[in-house]
Amino acid sequence: MDKMNLRRELNAARGSLTPEQLRANAIKIRETLLEQPWVQMAGLVACYWSAGPEPETHGLVFALWKHGATVILPVLQKDNDLNWAVYDGPDTLAPGRHGIMEPVDTRRGVDAVRTAALVIVPALAVDRRTGVRLGRGGGSYDRALARVGPNVPTVALLHDGELIDDVPSEPHDRRVRYAMTPSGLTSLM
Repeated sequence: MDKMNLRRELNAARGSLTPEQLRANAIKIRETLLEQPWVQMAGLVACYWSAGPEPETHGLVFALWKHGATVILPVLQKDNDLNWAVYDGPDTLAPGRHGIMEPVDTRRGVDAVRTAALVIVPALAVDRRTGVRLGRGGGSYDRALARVGPNVPTVALLHDGELIDDVPSEPHDRRVRYAMTPSGLTSLM
């Protein structure tokens, strides 16, 4: 299946999830991630502020922040690259491009993600054999992941059924080291 049709199929499946299922998935993902020692020890975490039926990250971002991590969230630029700014609590967010909430803090630049000890990214699917992630098609996170060091844990958040056997890939597509679903954490490398 090509990327466009796979995205359409996955978005339709996400659209069928109830608010209760989305909340339950968010809790399972958050609790499992926060149990990982490498998550607990990460001083600087790059994450994202979820929107719509994505695996919800609001509680995760808040918990990381409350536990003392510095959390940077993306700020979508006009060229679709990601700048980064520090999250300093729920009152420090404002709608950005496409209505997605972004930190109002000083922009740290596209290279700020290089200093993160943990990078958590959205995905529509991840290939369980290769770790290739399927995003929304803008390439924003592929560019960000290209800046991350090879030993930094990179985690894609998914709903169950989105860790699949065959994600079509192109040379610019980046891999992640872990896939996190409500059913558990899967190491991909």
